[in-house]
Amino acid sequence: MMKYLLSCVLTVALVACSLPTRAPVTPKSWMASPERTGPPLKERSNLWLKVGAVSVASPFDGKSLVYRMTDQRYERDFYNVYATIPSEMISNAEREWFNNAGIFAATVGQNTSFFPYYTLQLTVNEFYGDYRVKPEAVVSVEFFLSVTNSGKGNPLIGANRYTKRIALHDNTPEALVLGQQQALAEIFKQYEVQLYKYAGNLPKPIGQ
Repeated sequence: MMKYLLSCVLTVALVACSLPTRAPVTPKSWMASPERTGPPLKERSNLWLKVGAVSVASPFDGKSLVYRMTDQRYERDFYNVYATIPSEMISNAEREWFNNAGIFAATVGQNTSFFPYYTLQLTVNEFYGDYRVKPEAVVSVEFFLSVTNSGKGNPLIGANRYTKRIALHDNTPEALVLGQQQALAEIFKQYEVQLYKYAGNLPKPIGQ
């Protein structure tokens, strides 16, 4: 009996050693980074604009790409992820876009040590791929522009919401990320027009 057990153990060990080893699965990383093209607009304020914190609604706030499969079911793709969390990714793209727009003297990030007079905050309500009927990238963003006024009156200058749905040519993660990038670019371009209007009639900030 003992010899039989030893024989079985050796057989299992030999089979295990002969099995091919598999490399660990590494998630693919993606980046949605819209870039503004064309010349800057005419400067409308010699003050600075600060890009505040970007808030992303759940379940779109994690690094995994999110797919909407039915009206009630969303799925996270743990094998396809963003290079950084969406709030950081979108915040960086937003700052670069509006800095290149040239509406304000400069557009700076939230970690800057300079005192901002005007702040632009974002809330991302939707950021996913919709596969219920035909594949689409869905992005919905709210912009909140405010002024530093030491509590005198309402600091909010304007609130605007935009939603874009971009048709995808296939169901791949790459197509989704490119669609989200296009949607963000169209939203930034549309809000740029509104921001330019706001900048032409800004309320006086504290100390000005």
